[in-house]
Amino acid sequence: MSAAQPLDVQPTPLALLLLGREADPTSERGVECPGDLPAPSDPDLVARARAAKEKLGDRVFVLGHHYQRDEVIAFADVTGDSFKLAREAAARPEAEYIVFCGVHFMAESADILTHAAQQVVLPDLAAGCSMADMAAAEQVAECWDVLTDAGVAETTVPVSYMNSSADIKAFTGAHGGTICTSSNAKRALEWALEKGDKVLFLPDQHLGRNTAVRDLGMSLDDCVVYNPHKPGGGLTPEQLRAATMILWRGHCSVHGRFSLDSVGEVRARIPGVNVLVHPECKHEVVAAADQVGSTEHIIRTLEDAPPGSKWAIGTELNLVRRLANRFAAESEGGKEIVFLDRTVCFCSTMNRIDLPHLVWALESLADGTVVNRIEVDAETQKHAQLALERMLALP
Repeated sequence: MSAAQPLDVQPTPLALLLLGREADPTSERGVECPGDLPAPSDPDLVARARAAKEKLGDRVFVLGHHYQRDEVIAFADVTGDSFKLAREAAARPEAEYIVFCGVHFMAESADILTHAAQQVVLPDLAAGCSMADMAAAEQVAECWDVLTDAGVAETTVPVSYMNSSADIKAFTGAHGGTICTSSNAKRALEWALEKGDKVLFLPDQHLGRNTAVRDLGMSLDDCVVYNPHKPGGGLTPEQLRAATMILWRGHCSVHGRFSLDSVGEVRARIPGVNVLVHPECKHEVVAAADQVGSTEHIIRTLEDAPPGSKWAIGTELNLVRRLANRFAAESEGGKEIVFLDRTVCFCSTMNRIDLPHLVWALESLADGTVVNRIEVDAETQKHAQLALERMLALP
């Protein structure tokens, strides 16, 4: 029997991409577009959710992030961005259960800010965040060693976006840094640069770059990107010493998909359109937009916009669709609101929280069983809370 001959097979670019040995130079999407949402849940699930919530009464407080499905938002006691919701949870000490319809890092923040007797529940534990997952505690510790070896750690202040894990928030607190949101990132960077010469910004490079350049007047040359998958972050000690902003190589899979082509196409298609984007978008998109702001800023801007105005929004599609329906129905000249990119895409992890999962969580609580509880250990909570408190104390 002859020896087997080696197969003449070459790995395809897609295979190399999936194996992590190549990168897609034209995309930062991180997730496949799931297409349109499934049909609305059946009326029985709606009735069951309503009955379980009524049975629990004031013992349960349901939080719904702006990017959630409409069928879930319908049962939220409060809607908002991640930090607003965490603060709302902390302001409800009488609620025995906090059901967080969002993603994992949000539920962690709620557990950090609520008292020990309250229990935070995430209806689907698979609801994570690709951006938060791009900065692991071990990687960040290694990064700090690199900064130490370069002689810049002592003058570097970490600033971590709210969209980060409890471990990263704890690292930030333990190393004298603060948390920020997309609303107060400018104040957080100003505070950090009063304390040190440099900022290590985690985990979203785009928010860090956009805030530094657009709001603080830095140049792109003041920013370097630390890649945790390369030795030394892919940077020389000289580059680290020369930089003011050391940006972690992370991004939002939804906001990272918008491009200059998206902006040009919508302007050509809708004359007079106002382009309004989230600061998690790439720098060139932010530079080409008419307005830039957080989720809450986007909502307020559309509320204050004149009747008949036209808007292309660069943020998650569930929110854009909800706003489009809301403002199109205004009695005095509805506003036209469209998604910035023609190829629509939801946040796949945020959409894991659906009505079946919410019903299961609420019915379990009503029956006396706590499911999917999110608990942050005491040591992590101590340092993470310190970083969050520094943010709350920002002027």
